[in-house]
Amino acid sequence: MDKKKRIVVTGMGIVSCFGNDVDTFYDALLAGKSGVKPITNFPCEDYPTRFAAAVPEFDTSAYIDRKQARRIDPFIRFATVAGKKALEMAKIGPEELDKLEKARCGIIIGSGMGGLNTFYEGTEMLIKKGHKRITPFFIPFIITNMAGALLAIDLGFMGPNYSISTACATANYSIVSAANHIRLGHADLMICGGSEAAVTPVGLAGFVANKALSEYNEDPEKASRPWDTERDGFVMGEGAGVLILESEEHALARGATILAEYHGGAVGCDAYHMTAPREDGSGVAHCIEEALKDAGLQKEDINYINGHATSTPLGDMAEVQGIHKVFGSHTKNMKMNGTKSMTGHCLGAAGGVEAIASIEAIRRGKVHPTRNLENPEPSLGDIDPVANVAQDLKVTGAISNSFGFGGHNSTIVFGPYKK
Repeated sequence: MDKKKRIVVTGMGIVSCFGNDVDTFYDALLAGKSGVKPITNFPCEDYPTRFAAAVPEFDTSAYIDRKQARRIDPFIRFATVAGKKALEMAKIGPEELDKLEKARCGIIIGSGMGGLNTFYEGTEMLIKKGHKRITPFFIPFIITNMAGALLAIDLGFMGPNYSISTACATANYSIVSAANHIRLGHADLMICGGSEAAVTPVGLAGFVANKALSEYNEDPEKASRPWDTERDGFVMGEGAGVLILESEEHALARGATILAEYHGGAVGCDAYHMTAPREDGSGVAHCIEEALKDAGLQKEDINYINGHATSTPLGDMAEVQGIHKVFGSHTKNMKMNGTKSMTGHCLGAAGGVEAIASIEAIRRGKVHPTRNLENPEPSLGDIDPVANVAQDLKVTGAISNSFGFGGHNSTIVFGPYKK
């Protein structure tokens, strides 16, 4: 593997509770807006949690055939739109697409749960009307690899193509894997990230049963409160976050605008518990250290962290513990924020959505606030959690953390691109 091969970000695409435009998305984050609302697309009056940061209905006709859009699961729809919008930002239209060497262009868009809506509706159909009424698309539209597969069919991309499913660490794992394919010489360009559409009756019921969700129904916009002493669980979110990664050589050769540099990343496992992190943060610390090593950077090069920060009692502080272990006294020079305070937890898409937030921080020199942080945990120490108001910051190096059920840890590292 050629670690000296530089990898750059040339496009970003998003589907979110704030819409499907990267600038609009980051403007909403900078303003401290919340995308968390009462759930209205299915009845949930008897659920102890009745809110989420869902993706509103939107027109996909510019990106997906209308008939196909009606058929496919929302997670595939989100991934397709985000992927094609990322290509648009990368200035890869029909003419440029024809010039690409398609065998050296790949896609890794993962999902934690895949076609949950299709699975729910198919199961309901089976129980109520029998097996003969199950759609022939039932299996294709629930499996997690189909988002990247259908996008590849649309684009003609014949390079590495698969999905990764590591719960809430999925998108970061996908980005790391995509970058490694470029380093290994398997591809010149990769579309990568995550997509999730889990705000469904069965998705909500599952997390309710898991006792992972906030129950702050009286004011949903205040329910997601990372690092606040009053936090009581996470808020479900959904959407897709997708990046275009290219080798620097490939990007420059086609005259691309480079948004940021991907320096490196790492993945690992707590090997500890099905849903709880190691409380001492040792798994988190190991992952961050490996990511910095892969990036060839020192801890002093990092001054911004986009935290996993789900707003759960255990998870938030395990991450903080790990950060203190790695960065020591340098934490006083760092800012860390929690995107999920406004977008909810986008599960398998979270790392992709938060990679975009991290890259926008680099591009704009502004880091968004952590909303609802009124009583910060003392254990934060001298880390600045950017409470409630955006701050100016010239980002020298950024890390974005994502951790998932099963103990899956992942960290990716970005920085400003310098020739």
